[in-house]
Amino acid sequence: MKKILLGAVGTLGLGAAAAATLMQIGVLDFGADTPHSPVVHRLIDWAREQSIARRAADIAVPADLSDTTRIRRGAGNYDAMCAQCHLASGVEDSEIRKGLYPPPPNLAKPNADSSLADARRFWIVKHGVKASGMPAWSKGGMEDDAIWDLTAFLKVLPSLSPEEYRQGVEASDGHSHAGMDGHVSEQKTAQAHDHDREHRHDVKPHAHKHDKHAH
Repeated sequence: MKKILLGAVGTLGLGAAAAATLMQIGVLDFGADTPHSPVVHRLIDWAREQSIARRAADIAVPADLSDTTRIRRGAGNYDAMCAQCHLASGVEDSEIRKGLYPPPPNLAKPNADSSLADARRFWIVKHGVKASGMPAWSKGGMEDDAIWDLTAFLKVLPSLSPEEYRQGVEASDGHSHAGMDGHVSEQKTAQAHDHDREHRHDVKPHAHKHDKHAH
């Protein structure tokens, strides 16, 4: 038994040393345009979902997620913060989404909801997902109530037509949550500085040709 244990420990040690060597010499490709092998991809998916399910299990879901006011508020934040990666009704892809790996899920498409779907969405929006491009929006100041508004909108998003999506966004308050307060103040300060700079008599107008975004 002792020899078996020693052999197992030795094998694990050699495996760890080999993995460390591969990482040290840069063999592993971390480019976003080189996907994981199917086995690694499935392992990461499984580990991520197990982790999220455990942490979302005790989240108390508000009873008013079907409230139209919540959904309206969530529409504006979704369009401003999420649509570029997770798409909108009638949109099949985006420039930034094509370059992300793993590719973000298309939240405008119908999917099978589990009993923990709302809590899962809330947890992901609040805490983000490591090494996926999904940010922890709470770190930017988005409060829980605004995250629940976004969660409420996500429930109805797959059922919206492009026209209904557009109308919902137009009826919303736009990009609006507690974390925007500092951002708006910074914008106003920058705009004030720009205004002062433009009206100084000792500064000549600055003009140059802007190239179009083309590639």
